[in-house]
Amino acid sequence: MNFQIKITEEKDIALIVNLIREFAAFEKLSDFCEVTEDALRDAMFGESSCVGGLMAFANENPIGYALFYENFASFRGQRGFYLEDLYVKPEFRGRKIGEAFLKKLAEIAKTRNFQRIDFLVLDWNEPAIRFYEKLGAKPDESERHFRFVGGAFENLSE
Repeated sequence: MNFQIKITEEKDIALIVNLIREFAAFEKLSDFCEVTEDALRDAMFGESSCVGGLMAFANENPIGYALFYENFASFRGQRGFYLEDLYVKPEFRGRKIGEAFLKKLAEIAKTRNFQRIDFLVLDWNEPAIRFYEKLGAKPDESERHFRFVGGAFENLSE
């Protein structure tokens, strides 16, 4: 099967939002999926954009996406990308599309003199864990993911 990985363009926003919703359903997180085309467009292409993207196409049909942004590991002094999402439609998995996404992201990172790619994987998603480990990723069991959202965020921002 032939597929193409390309850098996201503004015209792809609606396609990405649909894929994000599919990804949220796969991860059983649809109740938390509130993204809108306007919010994503602003994050990716607005005046203070901060998110980059890649898309996979087969015969001009969208089959996956990746969203990422810059990060910095202070203790190591390393710049990199944080991979927010990597999603390939289930019927296209096992065809090296995910690996192609990661290789393209690493290529972009290397051109910027970055040294790392960080990401999270849900603990129940064994196929994804095996996929990343097969490519050489190492889990970091010493950290826990925390977040301030909703009321907790509002309280902090007042």
